[in-house]
Parts: sequence; structure tokens; C-alpha cells
Amino acid sequence: MEYIIVEPAHRKFIALVRLNRPDALNALNLQLMGELRDALKELDDNDEVRVIVLTGNEKAFAAGADIKQMADKTAIDMLKIDQFSTWDQIKKTKKPIIAAVSGFALGGGCELAMTCDMIVASETAQFGQPEIKIGVMPGAGGTQRLSRAVGKALAMEMILSGNFINAERALQAGLVNRVVPVELYLDEALKLAESIAAQSPLATMMAKEAVNKSYETSLSEGLFFERKNYYLLFAGQDQKEGMNAFIEKRRPEFKGE
Repeated sequence: MEYIIVEPAHRKFIALVRLNRPDALNALNLQLMGELRDALKELDDNDEVRVIVLTGNEKAFAAGADIKQMADKTAIDMLKIDQFSTWDQIKKTKKPIIAAVSGFALGGGCELAMTCDMIVASETAQFGQPEIKIGVMPGAGGTQRLSRAVGKALAMEMILSGNFINAERALQAGLVNRVVPVELYLDEALKLAESIAAQSPLATMMAKEAVNKSYETSLSEGLFFERKNYYLLFAGQDQKEGMNAFIEKRRPEFKGE
């Protein structure tokens, strides 16, 4: 891969994926997104990985889409390219993904961070959907995920004005999980990943699925879905191990079975 690096996280059950177009502030071109899709699919199928941390560098998580690839395209061209089908595949990743964000997370970069399940931000992080400034609008989920994350008023302001918000405002609005000094943001994301990787991978995947379902269905349907996943976990050995460990006052050893 040219624009994606899968690095050893040096922490059990955790994979670190880095966007690697530093000269372009990690702008999300078609090749990078295709490589990211393939990397996440491979990690999702790897039993040695339970949590994925996605990051860029201190200057930029990703500063948006690659405008040069789109500037001269027609509506028919964009329909044929179907760039958002790649995003649909990324969304299907079953394992938890934590975005470690420093610097710019703009346009597609903000949308990519929101596609992840949690966001750990550095104090320098800036989030925005500035597509309106180039005559378009968010197309990879920005209008939908941002509204659900921060509410209609702030989402409308960010999307219609193109203004950015800093890390602290993002934290107050509920867009990110925590804000830490820039030198700690990746380590903090890995620590969060460790706490999740220590749990049953089956329960983690089913819980993630249920939380995501809550954004796409009614309360009654969501409760039905949650209950179904809860009961299904009693078919696995992790549930037996977890409950027996609790009774025996010891630490469980989950195997994802």
C-alpha cells in the first residue's frame, strides 16, 4: 500500500492504521480510500486484532477529499466512480475503530473520523465541513452523522458556513470522547483501545452493532435488536468465562469463542 501504513501497536489485540499522504495533509483520494477499505477488511478478518486505531499525523488527520480528482468531473462521472461505495464498506467493519485526531479533520476527514466509533482528539484538532466554500456539500455522511453527534443547530452552522470548531468545542458538543495534549493523543487512543480489547470480542462487536442500530431505527425496534444480541451471547464461551470469572473473583480470559 502506498498511502496506508499498518503499524505494530506493540499492544496486544490492537492494530494501528495510519493515513500516509503527509505532503497533501492526508487528503482522501480514491487510492487512499481503497487501500483503507482493504486494510480494514483484512484486520476485521484477523482474530489477533480486536480493536483498530486510525490516525494521521500531528498536523492533520485528514484535511478533506482530494479536490483535484473531482474538479472537472460531471454528475455522470461521479455516479460512475461511485466513490462512496468504499465508505459503505468501511462502515461495515465489525470491530471497534478509534480515531486518533490531531490537527485538521475537515470535510472527508471529519466524515471519516465520525465513521469511526470513538474519537480521541489532541488540543490542536480542528473539525469542520467546509464543502460549502467550494460550491458543494458533504457527501460522505457529514450532514447525517454531524447532526446526530452535535445537534441540528451546530451542525447547520458548521455545514452552511464552513466554519471549524476546535477540540474543546467538539468535546462540549459530544463529537469527541476526550481531548489531551498533542504529545499524548495517540497514546491516549491506544490506552482506550487496550481497555476495549480486554473485553470479550464477541460482546464488543455485538454491542457496537446495537449502539449503531439505535441511530437507524425506532426505540422499540432497537430494544428488540439489543435483546436478540444479548441472548445470542449466551451461546458463546466468553459469556460462561466472564460470569464464572466474576463469581470466582478472578480476571476473565476471553477468547472470542
